[in-house]
Amino acid sequence: MMRLRRHRYDDSLKILSDLLAKNPYDQSAWYLKLLANIQKQYIDDTELEEEGIGDQLLDRHTTSDTPRPSTSFARPLTSRPGTGSAPGTARPMTSTGRPLTGFQRPSTSTRPITAVRGAGALERVLTAMAPGTARPATSSGRLVRLGTASLASSAPGAMIDTSRLDLAKYAARPGLAKILCDYILYVEHNPRLAFQLAALATEKAEYKDWWWKARIGRCEYQLGMLDDATKQFKSALKIQDMASVYLELAKVYWRTDQPNTALECYTRGCEGCPGDIQLLLGIAHVHDAINDIPKAEIAYKKVLLQDSSNVEAIACLGAHHFYADQPEIAIRFFRRLLQMGLNSPELWNNLALCCFYSGQYDMVLSCFERALNMAEDDCMADVWYNIGIFAVGISDLGLAYQAFKIAVSLNSAHAEAFTNLGVLEMRRGNTDHARSNFRTAMRLTEHMFEPYYNGALLAFKVGEFQESFKLVEKALQIDPLHPDSQELKKQLQQLFSNL
Repeated sequence: MMRLRRHRYDDSLKILSDLLAKNPYDQSAWYLKLLANIQKQYIDDTELEEEGIGDQLLDRHTTSDTPRPSTSFARPLTSRPGTGSAPGTARPMTSTGRPLTGFQRPSTSTRPITAVRGAGALERVLTAMAPGTARPATSSGRLVRLGTASLASSAPGAMIDTSRLDLAKYAARPGLAKILCDYILYVEHNPRLAFQLAALATEKAEYKDWWWKARIGRCEYQLGMLDDATKQFKSALKIQDMASVYLELAKVYWRTDQPNTALECYTRGCEGCPGDIQLLLGIAHVHDAINDIPKAEIAYKKVLLQDSSNVEAIACLGAHHFYADQPEIAIRFFRRLLQMGLNSPELWNNLALCCFYSGQYDMVLSCFERALNMAEDDCMADVWYNIGIFAVGISDLGLAYQAFKIAVSLNSAHAEAFTNLGVLEMRRGNTDHARSNFRTAMRLTEHMFEPYYNGALLAFKVGEFQESFKLVEKALQIDPLHPDSQELKKQLQQLFSNL
């Protein structure tokens, strides 16, 4: 028990195996060994997991092909409330168009299922990007990966042969049935068998135990029966208000692309379980996903009122202040993370950018140097890209050119670096190289207006007015509020009317 409480699961399992070898019928040792196995392989499945290729291609739970803004994760708000800026100008996106929030969470590197539409959708899903970009998962998330790794323990010598269990016998013993259900679900990764046990147990409990209803809902969620899972979670909440059930119900709404319903679920959860951090974070996640930044900031501040050392809330608030042109405030949040013991290349990179935009130039290069020393392949390209942005800011175009070149050599799908390389080539008078870089950036991303606008400007300067008009039209489709694109379109329309 002492080793189990200290999370020394291997030592605990060894002792319990010795006890069971001496007495195979010791129920307390059997129970504790099941518990140790569960805790060793347990994953917090209330957090959103990655969606695999099969989930994205075969999912049928869609509500509308043309949703209104903020009613679907595939169609976020087109502008920040209270401002006139479009989301693309407010903060960068992943390679699939999801706004960066300052904290990487499961499923934030891929777009929702409903976003995979249109011409070339299949190719975009199946194409694996280079490191550092959003890429489709190759399986249905962490569950399958962990399940595959655990197959070795299902070989001869495994603790329980679940295929020979008398489920009706264990369903009549609630204490053992609950631990056995979790073992089947988290260690054996067999939601179908766990569903059968939970169905028998909830029948024995006369449908009055919320725990069994929640487990049935969890099994149905893993089996893809999302509508049935929703009914079970709602039934469990009628019996008992539990934060974990609210989180799982909201996760179903995420999967079925219903952000407003998910928000209502989180709000009801906060009323029933006031002060729960995960529910408050869930509200912030939804607002972030639909690009409602001011409401997301309010939710993160409520999280910090409950837990002043919450890393996610501090990081996201720092990112929000940075993209709101308040680097002096953002740097305080990132310094707070350093004081808490966090040390990562992303954090040093953010500190360097905050120092640069707040005018503390003496600190910028030292922060970037620390970021480069700690960076691995997945974020090295982003660090070099930001060094290039810093070099442009101090008018060192030679360093900027080299930094962007290194960025695209580390990550051949870095659209932002290709766009800036095109601008530098255009300044050097290398029209062909600039056009090639802009086209590469257009091919790599569909949510950035910059390569289209810069390509249109280049075509305008060389006299290709028809091509320039097509490109500026695409830029305005992505960002209708971009003033330079609007001005260029007016010039082209005036030119065409004079012909």
